[in-house]
Amino acid sequence: METLLRRCQIRSQIVRECIAEFLGLYILIGSGAAAQVVTSRGTHGDYLTIQLGSALGAVFGIFVARGVSGAHLNPVYSLSLCVLGRHPWKKLPLYSLSHLVGAFLGAATVYLQYYDAIQTFSGGELLVAGPNATAGIFCSYPADHLSFWGGLVDQVVATALFLLCCVALEDQRNGPLPDGLHPVLVGALILTMGVSMGSNCGFPLNPARDLGPRLFTFVAGWGEEVFKAGGGWWWVPIVAPFVGGLLGTLTYELLIEAHHQTTPQSPQQEQEAVELEEVVVDSGNNSDTLCTYAVWMAVILSQFVQLEKFQQFLKPETFYWVITVISLMPVLEAGEEASLAIL
Repeated sequence: METLLRRCQIRSQIVRECIAEFLGLYILIGSGAAAQVVTSRGTHGDYLTIQLGSALGAVFGIFVARGVSGAHLNPVYSLSLCVLGRHPWKKLPLYSLSHLVGAFLGAATVYLQYYDAIQTFSGGELLVAGPNATAGIFCSYPADHLSFWGGLVDQVVATALFLLCCVALEDQRNGPLPDGLHPVLVGALILTMGVSMGSNCGFPLNPARDLGPRLFTFVAGWGEEVFKAGGGWWWVPIVAPFVGGLLGTLTYELLIEAHHQTTPQSPQQEQEAVELEEVVVDSGNNSDTLCTYAVWMAVILSQFVQLEKFQQFLKPETFYWVITVISLMPVLEAGEEASLAIL
């Protein structure tokens, strides 16, 4: 068996990544929770079970793909990483195509599995709207109360919040997560979005997850109505998530991640910083303004010298000689104790 597996091994890294992305989204779409609830007319689940199925499908899809490709499973997330310089632009179209194919075949699998149930529920007529409509099993359609601009805003806001939280989960400097917890939290995030933002249009959030199944329903018998329904709604869950995703990503970067320390401090460095701040307090009580100014300069420079870029130009040993020179003037005015504390 091991010999057979070695012969089947794909050597191309990008092909392996695309297969992982395809399979991850295939699992996400193939959960079939909506089909079970709709075709049973609510006797085998309700709105909450649909959201649980979607969330858990995402969790296991991420577990499948994360070790190979990082489990993007969403072209919006891939685009955001490209904008941040964390993913090669050349991979973006390949990942997006993999997502689209995975979603298309995932919808086909759900249709195959629930074919009899769908035919019985709809009376053999595949409809997009009405009490026996089944197209909503596979992709999103706006609720009757939702206007065009309302739907556009809904998708921009929902995807912005979704991507903001996704980027936060990936931010190691904002508190690293235990291994294996990340997919579970993404699933919890999807569940949160579903139970709080799903009534307008089903919170697509993912262009491939909506377009792939829509293309399948188009060729499987639902026809052109899948693109005409909702006043030509079909393009909103494709375009708006990209706008919202970039907005949420940049919001997190500008308000949170941009303000992290460049080089994390060790416990010893943090203790030294606390001791220097205590010296500032003492020097403020026992010496004049010049001494306090020198101590503050020592505190600032001691933090600045820890930056890697700064160390390329000034060695730490040289830095301490600079601090010594700065301390000479306070020695003359405030005595030896404060200056030795600086050193």
